[in-house]
Amino acid sequence: MNITKRDVLELRRRLKKTECTFSRMCGCYVNSGKQVVLKFGEPFLDLEEDEFYKYLEIAKKALSGTLGNNLLELEFERTDDAAERQQFLLTLKGSKLQNPDLLDRLYEQIIENYIYPGNYLILTFHDVYDVMTRTTDRSKLDESEEIYEYMICAVCPVELSKPGLGYREDENRIGVRERDWIVGAPDLGFVYPAFSDRGSDTHAVMYYVKNAKESHPEFIRSVLGCEVQRTATEEKAAFESIVKDAFGEEDEQADAAFIRIQRSLNDMVAESEEDENLPPVELTAAAVSGVIAEVEMPDEIKQEIERSYTREFGEVPPTAQNLLDSKLIAASAQRMRTIELEQQVSTLKQQLAEKVDAEQDGDAPWADETAGDDAAIVLKVPDEKAEQIKTQMIDGQKCLVIPLANGESASINGVSAEL
Repeated sequence: MNITKRDVLELRRRLKKTECTFSRMCGCYVNSGKQVVLKFGEPFLDLEEDEFYKYLEIAKKALSGTLGNNLLELEFERTDDAAERQQFLLTLKGSKLQNPDLLDRLYEQIIENYIYPGNYLILTFHDVYDVMTRTTDRSKLDESEEIYEYMICAVCPVELSKPGLGYREDENRIGVRERDWIVGAPDLGFVYPAFSDRGSDTHAVMYYVKNAKESHPEFIRSVLGCEVQRTATEEKAAFESIVKDAFGEEDEQADAAFIRIQRSLNDMVAESEEDENLPPVELTAAAVSGVIAEVEMPDEIKQEIERSYTREFGEVPPTAQNLLDSKLIAASAQRMRTIELEQQVSTLKQQLAEKVDAEQDGDAPWADETAGDDAAIVLKVPDEKAEQIKTQMIDGQKCLVIPLANGESASINGVSAEL
């Protein structure tokens, strides 16, 4: 991956009122029957202030999320069709969204390949970013390093507002409020060309999905002409299925084995992250074999996991970080701590029970405050004196014998005893 978190943050920082330089915005509103209801286009800086901020927020959302999960760096496929789509995007960007025919072609491609049951709005933004030179300490200089011209596309669901009561001003009463069609946050979107190493990468697209469980592969392939890439969430789910399916109906064994595999992955990732210069750990089929070799399970299940892993991920192995379920690791660690605490409590209860039994049997030389309010006799003495107390049979009666040195005194129930 060439796009870094720093690249994404640099673009996002520009999307505010004082920094934004969007030259134009265009849109296409589509109903649930895939029919175009409305098309529009206008200079972005001419928008009314409220609209300006709302549209800016949508553009910013298309640059949000985690790299490798909500944000993917896509490369174009090596086919004639993909090359044509790449050239189309370059031409559309270069037109500064002023060519209606090119915009219509983009809308048609999205409408044909975006699977969504309701209404939605397609928005496109054009911008030119004068990338300033930075020194090694990341401070800006006045001279321009590169002119980065790009476009942002966002596809936003449009849904009816929730029903409810409201104040009807024209009738001066409370009544059922009118439901409006509300434009939501983007479901997916892309930036082209990608912004990588503070510059333009025409061979890549920065692709956004709101729900990392669904990357919309048909959109990636048919609209962008890029190689399909799964999100980290999708890869994680696929890996979990590989492990658990290998066990068949043995759900408990599968869950236990998967947790142990996750712990091994966690150790592997933690070790690699100790050195920031090391690249992410690529989990090849051979690496997976090494991980599951340390986990206790039947050999035939290990072999099945290895075969399924090779079929599923093929020549593009995921990183160990993408397959690591940090929430599961944390939950497992919490369960282990809970078990340890329960064992400690059980041990303490056993020790306390043994101590009480010993005192009741008369094996203990004295009683103390821990005996509780039910004790017949409660003694309070210094530690060194407690060691001298013993039991002794006197005239057939078991007695506590407390040796007293010269000058020592005692009180019973707060009353000084005559000794």
